Amino acid sequence: MTAACTALIEHPRLRELWPEYLVLQHQIIRATVPLTEAALERARELPEADPLREPLASYLDEHVDEELHHDDGLLDDLDSLGVSRADALGRFPSSKVATLVGAQYYWIHHHHPVAFLGYVALMEGYPPTPELLETLAARTGYPMEAFRTFAQHAELDPGHRDHLDRTLDALPLSDRDESAIVASAATTAALAAKALLEIL
Repeated sequence: MTAACTALIEHPRLRELWPEYLVLQHQIIRATVPLTEAALERARELPEADPLREPLASYLDEHVDEELHHDDGLLDDLDSLGVSRADALGRFPSSKVATLVGAQYYWIHHHHPVAFLGYVALMEGYPPTPELLETLAARTGYPMEAFRTFAQHAELDPGHRDHLDRTLDALPLSDRDESAIVASAATTAALAAKALLEIL
């Protein structure tokens, strides 16, 4: 994942690729709230004897609010680059994106919603830095207004990451639960990297 992101940032045609990258990010991020809602619903349906039922549902309920409207912000950024909402929404997501998101739905509905925490950990565990934002603006020539969503994530994601870390530390996770979270995170990293390499 790191190698794929570095390849994007260092690409000589970064200015041309950046709008494509934002479309890709939108295709992934627009699924975050529905995924979280699906995991929350499943967590609430877990047997009362499941020790994760209440604390997992509590975390997911808060996480829904944390993620609201981030996809709309990306559409605004794309619009500032000349990519209309209709164009961005009309792009057909690649099989990598569908698999990335679809794997989470499968594990949520057919295994245990705790697996979704691996997806959250990967997506929010590596927030952009102010230095990266300055580099992107300099290398693309786009104004900082085109990076508003990234700037928002640079500000908010460290807190979201710390919230998740505290939650993971507090949850009564079994070895099986931890394995599911790790598998989810590793799969997310691999597929997100493949999706990014596809546009490169």
